[in-house]
Amino acid sequence: MRLDIALATIAAALVSLSAGVEAQTQEAFRRARERADSLWRELAERDFERAAQLYVSNRWEDHDPLRDYERDIRAKARTDSIYAARTAGVMDYRKITYRSKVGDLDIPAYLFQPLQKRGPRGHAAMIWVHGGVHGNWSENMFPFVREAIERGYVIIAPEYRGSTGYGKEFHDAIDYGGYEVDDVMTAYDWMVANLPHVDPERVGIMGWSHGGFITLHSVFRDRHPFKAAVAQVPVTNLIFRLSYKGPYYQRNFATQKRIGGLPFEKREIYVERSPYYHVEKLRVPLLVHVATNDEDVDFVEASMLIWALRALKPDLAETKIYVDPPGGHGFARRVNPTTLEREDTPEQRDSWNRVWTFLEWHLRPYEDPSATTGNRRGP
Repeated sequence: MRLDIALATIAAALVSLSAGVEAQTQEAFRRARERADSLWRELAERDFERAAQLYVSNRWEDHDPLRDYERDIRAKARTDSIYAARTAGVMDYRKITYRSKVGDLDIPAYLFQPLQKRGPRGHAAMIWVHGGVHGNWSENMFPFVREAIERGYVIIAPEYRGSTGYGKEFHDAIDYGGYEVDDVMTAYDWMVANLPHVDPERVGIMGWSHGGFITLHSVFRDRHPFKAAVAQVPVTNLIFRLSYKGPYYQRNFATQKRIGGLPFEKREIYVERSPYYHVEKLRVPLLVHVATNDEDVDFVEASMLIWALRALKPDLAETKIYVDPPGGHGFARRVNPTTLEREDTPEQRDSWNRVWTFLEWHLRPYEDPSATTGNRRGP
């Protein structure tokens, strides 16, 4: 019943009472009043929920208030157990941690290696960055990691600050486009210090979505160690992005401690943290794939980066626009959730063929400098 109908019922009941009606009418009045009170509460709650959806807080205490940290921890334990089972006899897998350079955090990471290691500097390597906001390395990446291992790469996948599955403190340490990039780049230092079979001159970086965003930031810095980079459907321009995302998404940024506001309040911070504004710093080969029907990274946002790269870095940037591929944002990450095998479409197959060809050309994973005769089979 609508509120206006309930109020009309109350009014009618009052008129009846004033005329001296009996207890039956009084009962009708009581029921109408209870219904009206209930409707008032319902509308008030609905208005409060709507206001909460529209309100974008700048307080870090309001960041991601509904997160279930215990559920995240259980889900992460399940992912780790799946990797332990699936990689047995296929590759060398373990979880490692390294110390962040900022904030004194332990950064977890997945380490995947071929079972048979080559000699010193014998392997090319990649730092593979998961997506977000507040994401983590999932079991759906298994078939792609397996392909990389078969091609001779060593893979490290950092769970940078803000990743889920490691408790509230680690989750709340998120620093989108800031310290999280440092966390990822520090994985290179750990790899070089601890894996003598990795060639520090043949390390690349790649990522999907927010992972592509971090990848772009990593190679748009003045100094970095990477020889090639791949960014698939990357986030590119936070100022534009927050203009078309809703209040809940906007609140994920405005409540971060080192951001503390929306683009109209903190424009300089958002420019600093948007790869689109730093394209001119690119100095290594970069592959970028985007989709016109991407439901997450709008094609207008994606195309800004594509046109900037084509205009400013045509000799370094290789770009590909996929027109309405099945899956949209996830068009090249189609995996059967039960078998963890790829569910290829022509677009997914084409994208990964291009990725592997690009990386083989620039990182030479089949080449073994530790062998006396060499072992180059790449392009």
